[in-house]
Amino acid sequence: MAGKFTVRKARPADAEAVARIYVDSWRDTYPLVLPARLLSSMTVEGQTARWRNAISLAARESVFVAEDEKSKIVGMTSMGRARDTGLGYDAEIYTLYVGPALTGNGVGRALLAGAFDALAEHGHTRCVIWAHAGNPARFFYEALGGKLIAERTTAMMGVPVPEVAFGWTRLVLAEASRTH
Repeated sequence: MAGKFTVRKARPADAEAVARIYVDSWRDTYPLVLPARLLSSMTVEGQTARWRNAISLAARESVFVAEDEKSKIVGMTSMGRARDTGLGYDAEIYTLYVGPALTGNGVGRALLAGAFDALAEHGHTRCVIWAHAGNPARFFYEALGGKLIAERTTAMMGVPVPEVAFGWTRLVLAEASRTH
């Protein structure tokens, strides 16, 4: 059941909840795609330190969270300047993860809309998101107006990882079609 979600800038106290969503999402999404040693090496403790640092510094990336009606953090996203300027996009969503139990309930849409608003407030006009080619979220990005613009292969722990990029030439989400 879809609910109402509030998107706000993350605070240092949110770091553990952000880390938990990040780790749980990776473990839920990628068990057949990425090496088990990579997924098992990710810890909430280690990721908490990483996210607390990102939230506190906020120089390179901005971190936002989605909360449900009870103020529980149910999703997270981070964004900033595009890292690959050769694609012609000035902004990038670096991460966007929703707690596995809430996928398909509007959290991702709320996070992406909030991220686009924040990027626009900082003068950005065009955004790219890189996703693992085997990530089902790629269809979510397409449904919200992202156009496939590039492909690449990176390496994680020595394993080739195919990625696809989706681009928005305007920071506006397409209306997702709903089937009931």
